Amino acid sequence: MPQFDPEVIQVMRSALEDAMAHVPAEYSTVEVKARLAEFILRTAAHGHTSYDALMTAATNQIHVILSLFT
Repeated sequence: MPQFDPEVIQVMRSALEDAMAHVPAEYSTVEVKARLAEFILRTAAHGHTSYDALMTAATNQIHVILSLFT
């Protein structure tokens, strides 16, 4: 796993929290948050560290993650 500087880590945290705001309340769990964090980390590991890229990666996966719980 690559090392990220503090600024990128803060961007990743912000993207994760903002992406969680798009998750319906009944599915807002630690497990869903962890899965979104995985997508954000994977995206950042591929060099896409902008807030927009991380948000897109996370929000595009919400429906996939939620389908695991329905």
